[in-house]
Amino acid sequence: MDIGTIQAYAYFFFVAFLVVVLYSYIYHLYSSQWKGKRDYEKYGNIALHDEITDQPIEEISKNDDKKVGGINE
Repeated sequence: MDIGTIQAYAYFFFVAFLVVVLYSYIYHLYSSQWKGKRDYEKYGNIALHDEITDQPIEEISKNDDKKVGGINE
């Protein structure tokens, strides 16, 4: 087996791996939205509504802030 054949196999498996990762990420996005965990389509308008007076995309509760380790502990 020469180096060109090895590179071709490596390229094929790497592309197949990236396709699996892409489709699993897309599945994660749609299943999270369907389960009601998070609506990622709201984030599409974040560039359009970026003024300081605009409504936030989602509110952060104090419980969420404590889980992340925010300043309001």
